[in-house]
Amino acid sequence: MKTFDLSLYLVLDPDLCAGIGMVETARRAVAGGATIVQLRDKHAGTTAMIETGRALKQALDGTGARLIVNDDVEAAIAIGADGLHIGQEDMDAVRARAMIGPDMILGLSVETAALAAGVDRSLVDYTGVGPVFATPTKADHKQPIGFDGLAKLVAASPVPSVAIGGLKAEHAAKVFAAGASGLAVVSAICGTPDPEAATRRIGAEIRKARA
Repeated sequence: MKTFDLSLYLVLDPDLCAGIGMVETARRAVAGGATIVQLRDKHAGTTAMIETGRALKQALDGTGARLIVNDDVEAAIAIGADGLHIGQEDMDAVRARAMIGPDMILGLSVETAALAAGVDRSLVDYTGVGPVFATPTKADHKQPIGFDGLAKLVAASPVPSVAIGGLKAEHAAKVFAAGASGLAVVSAICGTPDPEAATRRIGAEIRKARA
């Protein structure tokens, strides 16, 4: 049985994290309560992803936080990551699961209720649902769905969902009210002067939302 906590899901952005780097940002965020860290770098090749991923894995060792690799299945396997996250334009879930084996966590982005409802729970462990709001960290994102759309997609998904897209601490209550298991954040942590303090603020709002 896979165990993972989607509640405070950090997606790393190499540009926003440039000040202190992705590894140090992740280390501080996990110290502040981040439960999952996703390595996402659309411009890095597999070799660079593996190098960063191994440094992240070492930094997160013993913390309980899970390391997910976006899109690059070869890197995820080589790193020994906890999971892989794929989008609708990446490889399909059947092939991804066959490559990573039964034990690695597999996440899948869904942008419509039909895509959410079509998720095969024997392959996919969680869905990334959004974008809730438009966000500059992903230029090619689909039409924002808002919190009403989020609730519909979460209800349609047969597996737990994490909300993504322009989310900040003040959105935690609405994210959990919509039924999501957590919120994924990028700029709310990456590029802030104090990633640990920023993460703690989000964590405090999550605890209030779940109380």
